[in-house]
Amino acid sequence: MTSRADVAARLTGRTVRSERPLSASLTEVTLDDERVVIVKRSGDPGAARAEAAGLRWLAGARSVRVPAVHGHDGNWLVLDRVTAGRPSREAAIAFGRGLAALHGAGAPAFGAPPPDGPADAWIGLAPMRNEPGTDWPRWYAEHRVLPYLRRAVDQGTIRPGEATAVERLCERLPELAGPAEPPARLHGDLWNGNVLWAADGHVRLIDPAAHGGHRETDLAMLRLFGCPHLEHVLDGYREQAPLADGWAERVGVHQLFPLLVHAVLFGRGYAERALSVARTALAG
Repeated sequence: MTSRADVAARLTGRTVRSERPLSASLTEVTLDDERVVIVKRSGDPGAARAEAAGLRWLAGARSVRVPAVHGHDGNWLVLDRVTAGRPSREAAIAFGRGLAALHGAGAPAFGAPPPDGPADAWIGLAPMRNEPGTDWPRWYAEHRVLPYLRRAVDQGTIRPGEATAVERLCERLPELAGPAEPPARLHGDLWNGNVLWAADGHVRLIDPAAHGGHRETDLAMLRLFGCPHLEHVLDGYREQAPLADGWAERVGVHQLFPLLVHAVLFGRGYAERALSVARTALAG
């Protein structure tokens, strides 16, 4: 069986001095030049490839920082360790500005995967299909919301009669989506756990589900589970790239996909939140 040390040595070209398990999937490895890297084992080789491609695509925008990728091989991924710091107002504003620049770097289409990234990618533990499209409301309904709604119904997490609220929202997306936006370069899974406040005062983003999408989706994800200094993040963002009128009222629409993903993975509580979001958007 391949050891974490062997993976780190092969993908960095350095000798390993020590290793320390952090979890079942993560190991911290110290190299002979004192650098520290993280060796991550994914359950699927496609997930490691998608994460590596996503991180490199985000890094290519030269905006928000991400850990450097040393390489991936099968189920394995090796990247720089991020030394933890504390959230601050200054870092939040800079993060907001950088996130706006990241989105502004663009993507070839809604649903476009990163270069060298697989079409069959992942969001956390869930599969996510990157199928390009030109019209965001239709693409979001067909390739994000409805596939997970069907899975939630099939497994009994959402009852068929309840699903009609989400289906009606999808039908009305052209009028609920706000002004048309060009495809943005998204992190794609931008909840608080994937935002690392580093010791050097800069935010690092990890674990992307990167693709071309609507920029308000990343912002809605930041709000979904809370983020330190979120209002300062938004201040920095809007300073760099003002948001379209009514964006705050559209947050629920953009949260619907991750809520349905969580409903499929974690059960009824998230299903109820997704249904509440759909009903609120329809009533508004």
